[in-house]
Parts: sequence; structure tokens; C-alpha cells
Amino acid sequence: PNRLRILSILAEQEMCVGDLATAVGMNESAVSHQLRTLRTIRLVSSRKQGRHVFYRLQDAHVFSFYQAVVEHLDESD
Repeated sequence: PNRLRILSILAEQEMCVGDLATAVGMNESAVSHQLRTLRTIRLVSSRKQGRHVFYRLQDAHVFSFYQAVVEHLDESD
């Protein structure tokens, strides 16, 4: 559930760890751990800007996959 919430936010815009932590109500360490997993399975990518690392969905294929998951979950309700 936490990874899906993170992907939901990143589907809208890229964000740094601190902002993501605030948005999902988790501490930065927990968000970083989830992002590391998402990077390992190539669902998100990152870029550095100064001292901050910004995360975003890997590419349009991941966004399409995310949309399909959301649609499936909506149909299950």
C-alpha cells in the first residue's frame, strides 16, 4: 500500500524524499527504503539537483501500468 501511494503521487509530479514523506505520512527513512525498492524494480528513477534527489516514474510504460492498476482497483470496489 505504501508503494502504491508513492507511485500515485509520482504519477502526478516528481518529488524529493522529504516532500514525499510529508505527503504519505511516513518518515523519510521509510520512504527512502520504499523508493530504493521501486528503483530496483525500475518503476521510478531519480535525478539530483543540489542536495536534493527528485524521484519520478521511470517512463510512460510505468505510467500506463500504474493507470491500469488504478482502473482495476476501481473496478474491484
